[in-house]
Amino acid sequence: MTTPGTPSLLRVMNDRAALDLLLEHGPLSRTRIGRLTGLSKPTASQLLARLEAAGLVVATGTAGGRPGPNAQLYGVNPRAAHVAGLDVTPSGIVAAVADLTGEVIGSHELPYAEGAGAVDRVTRALGGAVKDAGLERSALHRVVIATPGSFDPHTGALRYAEHLPGWHSPTLLEELAAALPMPVGYENDVNLAAVAEQRLGAARGHGDFVLLWNEEGLGAALVLGGRLHRGWTGGAGEVGFLPVPCHPLVRQVTRVNSGGYQALAGAEAVPGMAAALGIGMPPGTGAGTPVGTPVGAAVALLAQAAGRPEGADLRLLQQYATALATGLAALVAVLDPEIVVLSGAVTAAGGDVLRELVETELADLAPSRPRLVSGTVRERPVLRGALESALAATRDEVFDTSRR
Repeated sequence: MTTPGTPSLLRVMNDRAALDLLLEHGPLSRTRIGRLTGLSKPTASQLLARLEAAGLVVATGTAGGRPGPNAQLYGVNPRAAHVAGLDVTPSGIVAAVADLTGEVIGSHELPYAEGAGAVDRVTRALGGAVKDAGLERSALHRVVIATPGSFDPHTGALRYAEHLPGWHSPTLLEELAAALPMPVGYENDVNLAAVAEQRLGAARGHGDFVLLWNEEGLGAALVLGGRLHRGWTGGAGEVGFLPVPCHPLVRQVTRVNSGGYQALAGAEAVPGMAAALGIGMPPGTGAGTPVGTPVGAAVALLAQAAGRPEGADLRLLQQYATALATGLAALVAVLDPEIVVLSGAVTAAGGDVLRELVETELADLAPSRPRLVSGTVRERPVLRGALESALAATRDEVFDTSRR
């Protein structure tokens, strides 16, 4: 164990700072690393030599275009570790493999087959992604699995996700642990969308924020003091069950798998609002989602309205903004977040017009006025969050191992 302030501890801190800079900026020269860390060039050289000897850093080429010898560039060794993320939905599983830099090098999509168990589905989806990456499963350091609902930390049972077939066995976590030899983490899908926005997107630099996810269901992720707040049973943020004013109460909500806010502002509410205003369903698809599904219909209608925000289309956006702001007002009154991130295909379809209308409504309904922003991680944010969660833990592990 090192003592605070000793040279060995300072070396560890400098080495980790340099590694984080390389992850953020990409390949850097010794001189550039020295400037960014405040270290001398000889100290930066010693630091890079240690990281290179540990297999965490490799020479990647030279920087030209300046007078004098070209500077050697160093970058994180992408092959030092690999992780996988899985996004589990009622229709199937998408798996991806990333190297230590975060680059996705393999993926696989597995639709659900009748009669297949959850363990079999996970191992087949993971196997497909590993094969696509040109790796063996033993090369994975960690896997993070995203699911609707959450696994109760006290019982291990999946809660708040009755619509997810085959995932409610009381021994499921033990079975998955036996089938997957690497460390496996489990996290709520909306929480992982927030992780993606916090690390890569609209919530970077913000320690207190709410992410409202709007696709097949309404859900929220709560980040307080920079950390996810999961609640006692893992159910923090299950806002679809939230009772809301001027809407019938839904009793035994977990059996019905719905609540007042879901019925008021979920994707399935949009077509009814549009029909009452005389707005017909546009042809084609919405954001790649079939219009025949509630999400696809909502996406198509809101995208159409946002493209011509006047008359009945504007009234649709206003009514839906009021519905969204009604539930958000309760969250804002309790949490007082710095920002609210609107994420998911349904709210994204309404674009800036819908976001601004929700922000205006929320200013009237809530005591504080957080800034509303649209999520910027658009390509599978849940899967990206699963990879980022796995990478964060793995980078700590490989760095700690290299110091021994």
